[in-house]
Amino acid sequence: MSEKVLIAGCGEVGNALATRLLADGCEVWGVRRRIDALAKGVQPWRIDLTDPESLDAPPAAFDYLFYTASADRRDEEHYRSVYVDGLRDLLGALRDAHCPLRRVFFTSSTAVYGQSDGEWVDEHSVTEPSRFNGRILLEAEAIVREAPETGINVRLSGIYGPGRTRLVRKVRNEEATPTASWTNRIHVEDCAGALRHLMRVADPENLYLGSDDEPVTTADVVNWMRAELGLDAPHPALSENRTERLNKRCRNARLREAGYQFQYPTFREGYRPIVREFLSQSA
Repeated sequence: MSEKVLIAGCGEVGNALATRLLADGCEVWGVRRRIDALAKGVQPWRIDLTDPESLDAPPAAFDYLFYTASADRRDEEHYRSVYVDGLRDLLGALRDAHCPLRRVFFTSSTAVYGQSDGEWVDEHSVTEPSRFNGRILLEAEAIVREAPETGINVRLSGIYGPGRTRLVRKVRNEEATPTASWTNRIHVEDCAGALRHLMRVADPENLYLGSDDEPVTTADVVNWMRAELGLDAPHPALSENRTERLNKRCRNARLREAGYQFQYPTFREGYRPIVREFLSQSA
């Protein structure tokens, strides 16, 4: 009997994950506002995660839940309705329906870390976010961590992938500022790959940091991209802006030790095809 998987908030990461799980032979359902944007083969469950009244009987006895929802407005009330209330209400509905959930995944963010002076962070680091988004994500993590099912939180760093050409365009237009501030990234395909991998790990931890192998400064990225675009000599890195909140280095050792092999271990492997696609479209 095939495993039944629900991906709630089945956007870019969720669709990439769904494609992998369908190839594995799983039955996959997705929750998304625009069900026509679900990956081919994903069955829709037409509910609104921010409206508990819409939670009708689950269409299947789900074995796994991946809660990969994302807020589309940056205000505290909306964040709480998506990440905390939506997660809690959905889990309640699945439990009331006696779904045999084996594992519950929540995709959190490295925004839960308040470090901003270039420190290394990992799963043991203090989480004292200065902004409401990080604090709300920690509340959602607690729901999963304390769940009676096997709960796994995955803190993702900055997600990028095909079609995300904003940074490339800024570099091309000489609008990107190279600084000495540290940044962290993970390709959308590695987000999906890591989640699929952790679904199969025999004895998982309850928390993983999802980021690629190499934290880099914005100057590293901008000047590498300048070279790929055939622009003039690299620009010197400006001193980091102490008001920036994105200045930490994420360590992915726990995810690596769990056996995950990155498809795009650094930004170079991930951005090179994006830059080439941008150049071909701009020609």
